Amino acid sequence: MLQRLIADVQESTGHAVRLTSLAMATAAGLFVTTSFLCAAAFVAVFQRYGLVAACLTGAAIFFVVTLIAAISYMVRKRAINRRASRTADTARSAAQSVLADPMLLASGLQIVRMIGVKRLVPILAVGGLALGIFVSRQAGESQSPAE
Repeated sequence: MLQRLIADVQESTGHAVRLTSLAMATAAGLFVTTSFLCAAAFVAVFQRYGLVAACLTGAAIFFVVTLIAAISYMVRKRAINRRASRTADTARSAAQSVLADPMLLASGLQIVRMIGVKRLVPILAVGGLALGIFVSRQAGESQSPAE
């Protein structure tokens, strides 16, 4: 269980690092390209229409590039959230199928017979409390704040 939790953290960290490095490389390339395009548009508009029109054209070009970058970032983030949601649903269904296993139930009954009901009640109470805390933490971590 702990190994799966560590694997999930490693996977999400890997996705975050890859997404961040991709965003940085894309931003650098877009900045250089946009700078040259804006300079060319600025010179062309400045020669034809004047300084104010040239500045407004440059601002419009940077605004369009910023919108494109923001939209692509939101689409990618939404896809990652959908994938994480599907993974969590798969993990929940796998956990439910393990608990419904007849061999697990038979083993549990044998443990109850071996230990005894009077000794087992406090152990189950502590285990149930630990399970409740664990589930509430998992539910709290799966809900990310709105950005």
